[in-house]
Parts: sequence; C-alpha cells; structure tokens
Amino acid sequence: MIDPTKHRQLEELDTVNLCTQIFTNARNELYLNMHYLDLALSSFGFEADPALSSVATDGFVIYYRPEWVFAMYKRGRVHINRAFLHMVFHCLFCHLDTRGKRAKDYWNLACDIAMESVIDGLYKKCVHVPPSPYRRELYLRLGKQMPVLTAEGIYDALQNMNLNERQYERMAEEFLVDDHELWYEDQTRSQAIPRQGRWKDNREKMQTEMEARSTETSQNEEDSGLLEQVQVENRERYDYKAFLRKFAVMKEEMQVDPDSFDYIYYTYGMNHYGNMPLIEPLESREVYRIEDFVIAIDTSMSCSGELVRRFLEETYQVLSESESYFKKVRIHIIQCDDQIRSDAKITDQGEMKEYMEHFTIQGMGGTDFRPVFEYVNGLRNQGEFAKLRGLLYFSDGKGIYPVKMPPYDVAFVFIKDQYQDESVPDWAMKLILDKEDVTDHEH
Repeated sequence: MIDPTKHRQLEELDTVNLCTQIFTNARNELYLNMHYLDLALSSFGFEADPALSSVATDGFVIYYRPEWVFAMYKRGRVHINRAFLHMVFHCLFCHLDTRGKRAKDYWNLACDIAMESVIDGLYKKCVHVPPSPYRRELYLRLGKQMPVLTAEGIYDALQNMNLNERQYERMAEEFLVDDHELWYEDQTRSQAIPRQGRWKDNREKMQTEMEARSTETSQNEEDSGLLEQVQVENRERYDYKAFLRKFAVMKEEMQVDPDSFDYIYYTYGMNHYGNMPLIEPLESREVYRIEDFVIAIDTSMSCSGELVRRFLEETYQVLSESESYFKKVRIHIIQCDDQIRSDAKITDQGEMKEYMEHFTIQGMGGTDFRPVFEYVNGLRNQGEFAKLRGLLYFSDGKGIYPVKMPPYDVAFVFIKDQYQDESVPDWAMKLILDKEDVTDHEH
C-alpha cells in the first residue's frame, strides 16, 4: 500500500513538473515568434505558490497557482503566452520599481493597460486575441493624449478621468492579468538595484536587436509599437540637480574651508602654547557656483503653463541651496514662442523669489527657438555676461532650431511622453525629466 504522504508528494511533483513544462513551452513559442526577447524570456525561474490567485513575478521568478495555470491552458495556449509576455514587459519597462509616490491601485492599472496595449498591437498568432470594443475605445482615447502609451502617461490620464468606483472596477477587470503584490514586499524592494540593472541590460540588448532587424518591412510594422516603447524607456534620464552642476564654475570664495582644517594640530597648540594654534583654517576655498546662465521658456500653446511653473520652482529650489549660488549672479529668464516675450534678469535670491511670486506665462503663439539664441548672442556681444556657462531651454521640442552651434553649452529640457526630439541638433544636450520630477508633490 502506497504511503498517502508520499503519494501526495508525488502528485505535487507531477503538478509542478507539468506547470513548468507549460511555461517552458510558452517561452519557446514566444521566442520563435520574437527572437529579440531571448534574454528576457530566459530570465525567470518558475515556482508554485498555492497562496496566489493567479501568477506574479518579482523580476527573478514567476510564481503561479497550479489551478490557475491549468485553467488558462484549457482555454488555450495563447492565454498562457500572453500572461508570460505581460510579466516580461512589466520587468522590461521597470514597472516594479518606478511607482514613486503614485497611487498604488491606479499605478497597477496603468501598468496593465500599457502592457496589454503593446501585446494587442503585436498581431502575432501566438498571443493574438481580438481586443474588445471597450479596449479599442480606450486605446484610441489614450492615443489622442500621448504619442506612446506608457504607464506613466496612462496613469496621468486615468487621474484626469475622475473614474467612479464602478468605472474603475470595470477597467481593472478588463486588463487584470497578474498579481502585483510582490512588487511592494520588503524583500523584493531590497532587490531593486540588481533587478533594475539586469532588466536594463536586457532592454538595451533587445533594442539593439530590434533595430538591427527593422530593415525587414513586415517585422518593422508588426513590432514598431513595442520598439517605440523600448526606445522611450532606454532614453537616458538625469537627476536635475546633478545636471544643473554642468553649468557651475569653479571659483575661489573668501570663507573658512573646514575640509582643509585639522583640529588635532589646532587643539595641541592651544593646550601647550596658550592662545596659539599650530594651524589656522584656510580663509578661502574653491567651490562650485552657478554664476551666469540663461533659462529659456517655450511659451507656445503646446506647452503646459503649470509644468513651466513647476519647472521654474524646481530650478529655484536648486539655486537656493547654499552650494549653488554666488552672492551675485546673472541669470536671464527669457520667455519666447516665435518671438521674445520677456526677459527677467535675476541677480540674487530675493529677485528670483519675487519673480516666482508674480510669474505669468506670456506668448502662447507658435514656436521658433532661433530668436532666443540671437537675443542671447546679442547680450554676450554687449558684455552682459562675465562667463556664460550655458542655456537651458524648457520646451516640448516642436519648433524651428538654429543650425549653427553657439559658443556655450545648450540643453533642451523635455518632460517624458510630452515632447518630440527628432530635430534637436547634435550639438545640444537633451534632458528628459519624468513629470514627477517637477510635480512630485501632487502624487
């Protein structure tokens, strides 16, 4: 007679082996149709978890409820394939680690909508299920608000929809695929850095292979939506505070330099020779200070006045820090659409604060970047700047750029999902900020 415990263990082992085989077959089928996903598809282990209601991932392992796997498999292999690919995309697009201060339920929903929209746009037999009219209508609605349906952009759109409870539940039910709770557990949060590095590497290699294959017309058309998502995610982003330091200059200031001061010698001298320290602190030190630069604001109708204000407030906060300011500065804040609308000269923190308190957008016409550069070049020729370090241009990128490179650094500052950068000259830097970088108090 077979031991009941042993019999149960054998049954559980058979169940695990069968589920692993189902996922392995799904991985192989996805690979045959999308070779560029090779590394991403091979990045997971599989582990049964009866406590789950469906499937979930922490970026390293796919956890599953066996009953759910069997139920989906009976409906058709395509549903297992889609769930696998859905979780791969969550990892590729950093959804596990980029929620920030966003509302958890709406972030989860936005991530699911973004990934389902990509899968629905692939038109590959291994994952294709005709999208419902509800989905098609939502994709069309969101597509009118953003060029690429990213989770961040969809989240903002959902917030503006003011969904009631019934509407939210209907939408969540339509797009629910996997459980996201593992994203927020302490153990998985501690794995964030190695996980991000792993999937960043996967994503960059995926983009390289997709672009190499894009010469094949059929593949380029089928996968263009996914490639756009990958390109958007792979664009380098910067910490704004660190970026502003690019416009700093080294200068010696008259102040005590505590870093060059040794208290041991000072104390020894005071104790043994009365009021005679053996070493005095240096009365000057070299520090980085922002001295001369220009902030240009695109005030065309395509730029949000609220985002412009937030950008200036964030800039003001950075400039207000003790290590960022000389006692006197020369900062010109220029508003321009297709012509110069205003130029405010800021020479100290008090003037910056007053400017922010009375800030108003001026312009709202078309966009032409050239007048700002012509105007700034005129100021330089007049001797307005001691040493102009650079120009920051806050814009959505939709305008006419100058052809000639100016004799100072230039950076165009864009908000993610709300810009076009195809025409930005090679000599200009591009700074891409998440909307939350300038509006994080809202989430």
